[in-house]
Amino acid sequence: MKGKILVVDDDPDILDAVSMILETQGYELVFAHDGAECLDKLESEKPDLLILDLLMPNVDGFGVYRELQSPKWSEYRDMPVLILSSVREEASRRRYELETGQALKPDEYIEKPILPGVLLQCVEKLLKREQQV
Repeated sequence: MKGKILVVDDDPDILDAVSMILETQGYELVFAHDGAECLDKLESEKPDLLILDLLMPNVDGFGVYRELQSPKWSEYRDMPVLILSSVREEASRRRYELETGQALKPDEYIEKPILPGVLLQCVEKLLKREQQV
């Protein structure tokens, strides 16, 4: 197994696409459909990488990212975060900054629609870096 990835998105088509791209490469995937479920699965599954959508019902990706910065989640502070969103990166960074006064600094940012090669490349790079820590 190459690594466990928690994929968080409320769009079943995106979950299917990510699943097809990554499972064929030997990654173990765990899914959550909103931020609240994401935080539950983080504790129970202990993934190596988080792929996070920003716009979701209940707790959105901004909320999850903000939560992960708190001391309660310190054991996940070094876990790589790949944001996968239909929102342009500049707009996302600006919104997060306005909401929190902090910079949104994911390890990677991919705008939808997903290009399989780009997704694979980002995942491989982040997991390789994680293993070297």
